[in-house]
Amino acid sequence: MTRAWSRWLPAAIVPAVIAAGALVSASQAGATADLPDKSAAQVIALVDESTVDAFSGTLEQTSKLGLPALPSSGAGTDGAGATGPASALELLTGSHTARVYLDGPTRVRVQVLDTLAERDAVRNGDDVWLYSSAGNTATHLVLPGGSAGEHAPDGVVTPAELADEFLTAIDASTVVTVDADTIVAGRAAYDLVLTPRATDTLVGSVSIAVDGETGLPLRVDVAARGQQEPAFQVAFTQLSLGAPAAERFQFTPPPGATVTEQAVPELPANLAAPATGQPGELGIGRPTVSGTGWDAVVELPLGLAAPALTGSAGLEELTQAVPGGRFLHTALLNVLLTDDGRLLAGSVPLERLQASSSSQ
Repeated sequence: MTRAWSRWLPAAIVPAVIAAGALVSASQAGATADLPDKSAAQVIALVDESTVDAFSGTLEQTSKLGLPALPSSGAGTDGAGATGPASALELLTGSHTARVYLDGPTRVRVQVLDTLAERDAVRNGDDVWLYSSAGNTATHLVLPGGSAGEHAPDGVVTPAELADEFLTAIDASTVVTVDADTIVAGRAAYDLVLTPRATDTLVGSVSIAVDGETGLPLRVDVAARGQQEPAFQVAFTQLSLGAPAAERFQFTPPPGATVTEQAVPELPANLAAPATGQPGELGIGRPTVSGTGWDAVVELPLGLAAPALTGSAGLEELTQAVPGGRFLHTALLNVLLTDDGRLLAGSVPLERLQASSSSQ
């Protein structure tokens, strides 16, 4: 499996830090299956051995993070209607539906279905198209060489990609069990449950439904501590294995569309701090982590990027003033933007973020 969105982090660092990206859903609640018994280690091995790299399906999202609902405008801050912090944040509120088509690492199409509108991100080899039907606008870019393993730069994440993040992070701070078998998108699945041992984390548990035949994760539910319903879900409601038709990855702008040719910016070598820990030219330092496991805190010095972030539209509405900065609270993740230009994030209470900030 691949962490596709992490390769686009410099272009969308705020939504990526606020929550690992997004499309989610409840599906066939209460349905059960009867698969051969497997231990937690065997289910994890089944995921690791999965070779599914071609499918078409429908994903649905339900987010109950406590963020204010943002309207489905169909247009991002970049005018393309498919990317940008505004549209990424929008995907973290309410419910959303997307169709996903995948054929290997360089052929992917994502259609986010807004009310009375549609947003498309299409990658076919090195060609990427971003389209919004709301404004009939399209952006075309050609990826540089060496990007063969990257998907289209959209805010959508599949259950497999999200599950990979959780499974990779398993350590002694996590209890791993297997719950009753379930049905997701008509397929029998094992229910792998990750429960934090820590008592001060915001996360109550993570449930990963793993296809019993292929090992493909079909659903990820993340529950906040003390809540019965998931605060965040991503799931297939329909899935067809096998390569989609080739024409799914061919895109031609509709008549009258406004088309923008966009160059892919190269990431400056000094964007992040060098290994010595000294700031780069832009002043953005390397992330540092304090604590371990579920109650870890990530700190990122924003440097010259801080004014653009703190001055962004909607920040005051999404955050509240607290001693030392501004605070964004969600059911699963808290973020502190300090007055001296640092960002601290973690699935921990505000007091823990403030303590970590003061100790630096």
